[in-house]
Amino acid sequence: MASLARKVTLITGAGSGIGAATARLFAQEGARVALLGWPAEELDLVAQEIVAVGGEILLLPADVTSEAEVTAAFEELRQTWGQLDVLFSNAGINGTWAPLEQLSAAEWDQTLNVNLRGTFLATRASLPLLKVQGGSIIITSSVNGTRMFCTAGATAYACSKAGQVAFAKTAAIELARYKIRVNVVCPGFIDSHIHEHTLRRGLEGLRHAVETEEGPIPLTGHSAGKPEQVAELVLFLASERSGHITGTEVYIDGAQSLLQS
Repeated sequence: MASLARKVTLITGAGSGIGAATARLFAQEGARVALLGWPAEELDLVAQEIVAVGGEILLLPADVTSEAEVTAAFEELRQTWGQLDVLFSNAGINGTWAPLEQLSAAEWDQTLNVNLRGTFLATRASLPLLKVQGGSIIITSSVNGTRMFCTAGATAYACSKAGQVAFAKTAAIELARYKIRVNVVCPGFIDSHIHEHTLRRGLEGLRHAVETEEGPIPLTGHSAGKPEQVAELVLFLASERSGHITGTEVYIDGAQSLLQS
């Protein structure tokens, strides 16, 4: 039997990259999958793929930084399926990478709001449902801000990702009494669209990362990881196969962060 058969899962940032890959994999494993994110057009495309192969989908277009929209989305989930077993809090942006003196307060706020506030809002909204019978929360952080600090200009991003790990560890202790596990995946460079939306400014001469002839990733050289590989890790953390794991971050980066830490 599939490890997530008939389980209800909700994925934020589900319209592309790691979120979309995880939605497809969860559906293959028999889960009912709620897709939360923006824009709605991206969610529709993922939903069409999954429905075409027999998956069961609930579309929840919402901005993860909006308390009202996130609350409404989880209420729609409650009214539709009446339960939640897995939350994958994956929504995130790279935001603006720039020297500190060039980074505006608005740019800082945008990155922290999506990555950290969004994680908080989704997790908080999930608890009335998850507390009923326990479950799993998985958060997408990064090697940046947790084991790697050499990405030039990524101060806001790194701080948001470090904050997610601290949030997960604190929540893991608080929620253990409800049999809710909270873990973090920390990807390195993954082949996804997030990098296309990064605003880079004033970084000439600020590069800190280590370069080798073989490439920045010891395991694969210049080849980035795939969203599907991260999805497999999320599936493990969502399932009972990881039933005694909580408050833990798991790195999935081909040893990239060990080389550049």
